[in-house]
Amino acid sequence: MSDTVVKQAAHPEVNTATGPRSVAVIDIGATAIRMAIAEIHQNGEVRTLDQLVQPVQLGQEAFETRRLSRKSIERVASVLTQYQRVLHEYGIDRTADVRVVATSAVREASNRLAFADRVFTVTGLHVEPIDEAEVNRITYMGITPQLLAHPDLADGKAMVLEIGGGSTEALVVRSGNVLASHSYRLGSLRMLQAVDMARAGVERERALMENHINRTLTQLGDLLRSESKLNLVAVGGDIRLATRLLVDDWQSGELAILKTSDLTRLTDSVIQLADDEIVKRYGASFVEAQTMGPALLAYSMIAKHFNIDKLYVSDTNLRDGLLKDIALGGSWTAEFRNQIVRSALSLGRRFHFDEMHARSVAELSRKLFDQLRNEHKLDTRHEVILYVAALLHEIGIQINVRSHHKHALYIIKNSELFGLSQSELLQVGLVARYYRRAAPQPTHTEYMSLDRDTRVMVGKLAAILRLATALDDTRTSRIREIECLIDHKRMIIQVPGVRDVSLEQIAMKQQALLFRDVYGLSVILRAGER
Repeated sequence: MSDTVVKQAAHPEVNTATGPRSVAVIDIGATAIRMAIAEIHQNGEVRTLDQLVQPVQLGQEAFETRRLSRKSIERVASVLTQYQRVLHEYGIDRTADVRVVATSAVREASNRLAFADRVFTVTGLHVEPIDEAEVNRITYMGITPQLLAHPDLADGKAMVLEIGGGSTEALVVRSGNVLASHSYRLGSLRMLQAVDMARAGVERERALMENHINRTLTQLGDLLRSESKLNLVAVGGDIRLATRLLVDDWQSGELAILKTSDLTRLTDSVIQLADDEIVKRYGASFVEAQTMGPALLAYSMIAKHFNIDKLYVSDTNLRDGLLKDIALGGSWTAEFRNQIVRSALSLGRRFHFDEMHARSVAELSRKLFDQLRNEHKLDTRHEVILYVAALLHEIGIQINVRSHHKHALYIIKNSELFGLSQSELLQVGLVARYYRRAAPQPTHTEYMSLDRDTRVMVGKLAAILRLATALDDTRTSRIREIECLIDHKRMIIQVPGVRDVSLEQIAMKQQALLFRDVYGLSVILRAGER
């Protein structure tokens, strides 16, 4: 394969001191490395200047051997070096203006750290393997404006589906709100790998792929859990290629409408052809030809399974979402934080948690966090971690009352909460785990797996959560407002509008010990009028 980079619409525009910021995002996927270069204006507008793609086959070996070969690693380093030359043309010389992410192929490789280190040695670029939760978050950011702008989707229920080389990502959305999200080990390259391992003849290849897809259909049905009308919004390179072949007037930035019957006919044709025939007949690249058949088969089978007669196809991609994330400074918007909270509430309801008490503790935690900013010096992301941990701190009661804090950690870290990565889920779980009983110990494996800064953060949040649970020890939600005052080595919590807090004071004596150890402040709870 030639090392020449495939470029689209290359018009270098060098950044000026007072002009928009020029940035780039690079996506290292299972079949190709893609880069988008854009301008970010002061009002947050993102204007794409250039897009590049270079085929690199990482998925086949990563999914089969769980390792990336030295040859593949050097190939990636070579492509990224070429990309850097293009970046210099645009005046993008700082690594801070380039975000490099890697999806399932790199994420699942056992030598991913060696891969990242080698890329950094050659290029100075930091490769960030992103998990399924981060992919769903970025997909949500990229596609939500299109959903809300479409009259049939703004208030309806939609499943946003992307079938990639290694996995399938699904988001269930209604009125811009995420109802559920999940990742499945169904990908076009995985299906081809299964066919190769079975050494099946051409006549059995389709049946084997359908068998793999059928397993995911059952899981998707569990995710939806509703009989309401469902719209299907398809994302991904294979479905975009199919749509361009079938829809003549697709305008960039708009959702195309693709009939399921048309997609099925195209799938039936593609699935019977060899890769070189697909390239000749449909103008696909060799990489696209390899994955096109399995991916289209999955999209069409899912649409027919849920009795969907038309698909909405989006031309947005992972790079679009990454650029929007950069435009926001990587911060979580209020709406995105609300989506995380909704996902946590949904998980809590599955385990029949005490929702009134959970919400009360979460709100008290938030108020404590806000009034103690000068003490903990944490940011808004940590506030969300605390809030979610407060909502779910008793989720383990359904398993075992006595050790429910330990079961809460297990449930949370093994669940999927929209918008939270695996590392963030562990942080939430640990904060919930330490809301009672023993403080963090060197013998606690999950806690010691964290770096020092994260361990300190978990201790700070857990100490706050303990105070919040003491404030609602009566489970009546009668304490809603608090006023915190730091007086030398004491923190005084005043409760306006409540005359008797004797029960809460008893609970506070027990729960405030960790706060004293972490913050160096004893806690005094006082009743009082406004």
